[in-house]
Amino acid sequence: MPDNGITAIILIIANIAFSYKGFISPLFFEGYKFEVDKILIKKDYLRLVSSGFLHVSWMHLIFNMVSLYFFSGIIESSLGVLQFLIIYFTSLIGGNLLSLFINKNHGDYSAVGASGAVCGIIFASIAVFPGMGIGFFGLPFSIPGWLYGIVYTAFSIYGIKSKKDNIGHEAHLGGALIGMAVALLMNPSAFIQNYVTILIIAVPSIAFIYLIITRPQILLVDNFYFKAHNDHYSIDHKYNQQKKMQQQEIDKILDKISKAGINSLSKKEKEMLKEYSKKN
Repeated sequence: MPDNGITAIILIIANIAFSYKGFISPLFFEGYKFEVDKILIKKDYLRLVSSGFLHVSWMHLIFNMVSLYFFSGIIESSLGVLQFLIIYFTSLIGGNLLSLFINKNHGDYSAVGASGAVCGIIFASIAVFPGMGIGFFGLPFSIPGWLYGIVYTAFSIYGIKSKKDNIGHEAHLGGALIGMAVALLMNPSAFIQNYVTILIIAVPSIAFIYLIITRPQILLVDNFYFKAHNDHYSIDHKYNQQKKMQQQEIDKILDKISKAGINSLSKKEKEMLKEYSKKN
C-alpha cells in the first residue's frame, strides 16, 4: 500500500478535532449534525458536509479514520491530491443526499459520520484496483477488493430495506457509488480493464435506487427484524392504507378548524397539522 500523503492526515486531524468538539459540546453537535428538517425546511445545507466531521463515539471515529488512513494512500498517490479531495467530498455529499431523499418524510431523522466519504474512497480504490487485497482487523488473510465490493453492496441494500440496525446504510451506499463513479470519470481506462466487477457492483445498486424513487413503498418490508402489522395485507396495500389514514386525520382537523376555529385544536392536533404542512 502506498504511503499516505499529507492531505489524508489533515482530514483525519480535522475529523478528530471536530468530533471532539461535538463530544464535549452537545450544542455544537446539534448545530452541525445531519437532520432532515433542518436541511429541507431551514435550508441549512452546510449540514450535508459538517455532519461528515462529527461522530457519535471514539469507536465510531477511530474505525472511520483507520479505514480512511489505509485506503487514502492508493488513491492520493495514483490520482493526485485534488482528485482525492474531489472523491472524498462528492462521496460525503452524495451519500448524505441519498440519505436525505430516502428519509425525506422523517423530519427528525439524523445522522453523523465520515462513513459516506470513506466508502467513496474505498470503492474508488476497488474501481481502479479491483484485485487489491482488503484485510480485516485481527484476521491473518485478506479478500479481493472486487468481492468485498459485491458483498458490501448487497449488505447495504439489505440494511436499507430491513431496518435491522441504526447504521446509515443509505449514506454508505450513496457514498460508495459516487466514489466509484468519480474515480472512473477521472480514470476511464479503469472501466475498460475492470468493467465486469464494476457492473456487478453498480447495476444492482442503481436498480435499487431507481426502485426507491419510483416505488418508495418497497422500503416498507416485513422480515424478522422489521415487522409490520396486518400481515394479510400486501406491502402496497399497507403503504396506501397509511397514506389514507393520515389524510383522513388531516381532513378531520381541517373540518374542526372550519367549524370552531384553529384555537379549538389540541396541542397534538396542531403538531400533526404542522408536520403535515412541512411534508407537503
